[in-house]
Amino acid sequence: MKLDMEGLFQQVQKMQQEMERLKSEMASKTVVGESGGGMVSVTMNGASKVLAIKIAPELINPEEIDILEDLIVAAVNKANDKAADLVSNEMNKFGGMLPNIPGLNLGF
Repeated sequence: MKLDMEGLFQQVQKMQQEMERLKSEMASKTVVGESGGGMVSVTMNGASKVLAIKIAPELINPEEIDILEDLIVAAVNKANDKAADLVSNEMNKFGGMLPNIPGLNLGF
């Protein structure tokens, strides 16, 4: 089996350019994770950076801070899962960009 190294190199360069474009695009997309029936929400971008946390005023009770902390953790985790799904869905588009080379596993 003979490989076209120049063609493969061009495909890799194209894929690198697309990955950079995707990285920028993901940073501009947002997802929201909610918990407590929407009383706590976390907005995160596709780069998994937390952009905002919203807490319903009725949840702020110093005697029940542990409940609030649990709801924040749950909302962050849900937003993180959604951000990971967003990136994963976009990454799947790259699966067909490179030829199938035995032993080369790029995680697609």
